[in-house]
Amino acid sequence: MNSTDQTILSCLLASLTQGEQPWLVTVVATIGSSPRPVGSLVAFRADGSQVGSVSGGCVEENLIARLLAGEFAGPQVYLTEYGVSAEDNEKWGLPCGGRLELAIQQLDNKDLEWVHDAYQAMLARQTLSRTVTLTSGDTQISSAAQFAPLEVRDDAMTHCFGPRHRLLLVGAGQLAASLSTLALAMDYEVLLADSREWALNQWQGPQVDKILGLPDDVVREHAADEHCAVITLSHDPRVDDMALMEALDSACWYVGALGSVRTTKKRLQRLSQLGLSPDALARLHAPVGIAIGSKTAMEIAVSIMAELTQLRREAPNSVQNA
Repeated sequence: MNSTDQTILSCLLASLTQGEQPWLVTVVATIGSSPRPVGSLVAFRADGSQVGSVSGGCVEENLIARLLAGEFAGPQVYLTEYGVSAEDNEKWGLPCGGRLELAIQQLDNKDLEWVHDAYQAMLARQTLSRTVTLTSGDTQISSAAQFAPLEVRDDAMTHCFGPRHRLLLVGAGQLAASLSTLALAMDYEVLLADSREWALNQWQGPQVDKILGLPDDVVREHAADEHCAVITLSHDPRVDDMALMEALDSACWYVGALGSVRTTKKRLQRLSQLGLSPDALARLHAPVGIAIGSKTAMEIAVSIMAELTQLRREAPNSVQNA
């Protein structure tokens, strides 16, 4: 399953390869309530089909009519606003007080190379920065050390394409099945690790990449960058502690562990005795998830994904993309 941005780039790539001139629309600014954050993309093809969203309301319906009418033809980047008045908010389905500024560009054959490179970079878990000149539509791309927020300045717009967020679950079981179902629906790439071959063979959750191996090795190889989150679910301290020791000393942006308050206290004592620093231990989210009184596997999964969502929205842009 591809991320939304990957799917959009794939759509543009297919359209350009077929000699079409699709449009790429980007949210460049929001004021007040907004259904989609800055940097959100939508691609439109000449047949009116679309991938992605910038509003979730009626903006796309009006926008495609304007595109097909030729209002935004040509390679230059157009800036347009929706929701500049209360009447607009009601008409276009925007939240009360919400306002969107969009950048609209019709792509052509000259854009094929950067679209291809951006798509490949996302597949390779690399970050790519695209700078487009507003008046001409000329695009330059370069590698970026980390994801940066979208920026419009003078006569140019710079936008990053980064890796999809990856969620590594340690321990196959019912909770991992519920959690992976929600995470996949929320655009995460999900990996499932377990050192027990029989547990992976009996997996009854959705289709995910399953990895047989020692948890610390799996974390080190598959979930050590700033776009990764690691959650231990095995109920076996020998397994969980190995994964947590590696994850807490890595660059991954979120590390969580299932367990009660008492279990967490004992876990922190063990990890401290194993040499983890206070700063590393402070990164651990345990008990994992938001306290909503959850009891069932799906309720616990909801609380965990709610915490991940909350932290991503509050965190620096390095963990917001994908």
